[in-house]
Amino acid sequence: MAAYAKHLGIEHLIVGKSMGFWKANMPKGMYLRSACDWHLDPLNVDTIEKFVGTKGLSTKDVEPLSLEFYLSYAQWFQEQKQVSVLPALVWKLDWNESEAFPFRAILDNGENVAAKFVVLAVGFQYFKNLPSDLVRLLPEDRYSHTCDLVDFAEMAGKRCLIIGGRQSAFEWTALMNEAGAAKIHLCYRHHSPAFAAADWSWINPLMDATEENPGWFRSLTQQEKDEINRRLWAEGRLKVEPWLKARISNGRVKLWPQTRVEKCCELSNGGLSVSMDNGQKITVDRIILATGYEVEFTQVPFLQGSKILGGLNIQDGFPELDNHFQSSLRRMFITSMPAVQQFGPFFGFTIAVRASARLIGRAIFADGI
Repeated sequence: MAAYAKHLGIEHLIVGKSMGFWKANMPKGMYLRSACDWHLDPLNVDTIEKFVGTKGLSTKDVEPLSLEFYLSYAQWFQEQKQVSVLPALVWKLDWNESEAFPFRAILDNGENVAAKFVVLAVGFQYFKNLPSDLVRLLPEDRYSHTCDLVDFAEMAGKRCLIIGGRQSAFEWTALMNEAGAAKIHLCYRHHSPAFAAADWSWINPLMDATEENPGWFRSLTQQEKDEINRRLWAEGRLKVEPWLKARISNGRVKLWPQTRVEKCCELSNGGLSVSMDNGQKITVDRIILATGYEVEFTQVPFLQGSKILGGLNIQDGFPELDNHFQSSLRRMFITSMPAVQQFGPFFGFTIAVRASARLIGRAIFADGI
């Protein structure tokens, strides 16, 4: 977004920590499921392929993309575009429509920023899913969401239960296994996913369609939307990447497909006794919830107590957006995962950032800066 704003000559300021969630809440040794074509540049100049070329490598040399490689690309991209970031967090964002610059952000460093337009690209961090029916079974302080457990050194010699059976569950299993965990159980409600490479090629044309006709997804029938969601589900949820299979294939890893946790209690020796609905009992030291993310926009902390939430139309946790990602509060734009309800499930992925940047940038430019 900043790269495109700079291209259009829009004065702007990014407030946040560059790739902060990726750096703090994703584990070292992780690999992305996307390939080099899912780059960040809305101008299609500073692509991942170009970055790879600067290192004298080919895309085959770097795929699958490691977290470390992707972060190095993001840093290079920021430098190429000369994007400056104010490394502070917004403590509160408020709105007063009578002012020329109606949005005011109070930062955690004490500064105030006034703006005519605001773009919220808050990603995943406020939406981690901790299912209440599951959490109430677990002793407090004995479980973590995957995004809160990214240093696996403490797992050495420990017995672990991961609840969830998709890519993150299997990848955390592989990394914990390699970190020396004594035993890792995976418990999940569905059949085991296939170890097979996901095919994302069909998404690129849909992103092109979004730029040409931003409202195409919302204009579909529910059946048509469901079909797209099913196809994405089949690629992203019914498969896990094949390079994980060998990394979990040993006696320390036990899969429990089509199984649910029924009960969990603390033992006098500090262990956790877990009863499953298949009649089995296991004893573990730590429980990890690989339960993904679920949007509830009212949970965004810097909007609490502001007039903004009262001015937003929110349905089923998602903000209502127009064809340029503008919310019901004029000149406030919202993208990333909170846009998936109206723009399609792809907006929870990096592939969508270029289309959203261009659509938002053009709308702000047309509105007059």
